[in-house]
Amino acid sequence: QVQLVESGGGLVQAGGSLRLSCAASGRTFSSYDVYWYRQAPGKEREFVAVIRWSGWSGGSTYYADSVKGRFNISTNNAKNTVYLQMNSLKPEDTAIYYCNAFSNYWGQGTQVTVSS
Repeated sequence: QVQLVESGGGLVQAGGSLRLSCAASGRTFSSYDVYWYRQAPGKEREFVAVIRWSGWSGGSTYYADSVKGRFNISTNNAKNTVYLQMNSLKPEDTAIYYCNAFSNYWGQGTQVTVSS
């Protein structure tokens, strides 16, 4: 059974950092693109970042304009985990963050709250 489990969310002050993790079980991330999305209260789910599989040496990454230069997506193949390093956090980054992979599997989400 394929599962994605996010962790690492929490409450942080503006300007702070958090690292989110997305751990997969039942399937490896190899050969798959892995996405991070987020959904703020009252808003639609939006794309945050993606890492496109291109071999064990790493993949190309793309970011939403709103997080470019502040967030970084990376993988640990040995741990079958994808990370989202979030720096210089802003109150508008407050949302539930979701991992998406294997075409249409979603994790349960992890809450990120940034106080001003």
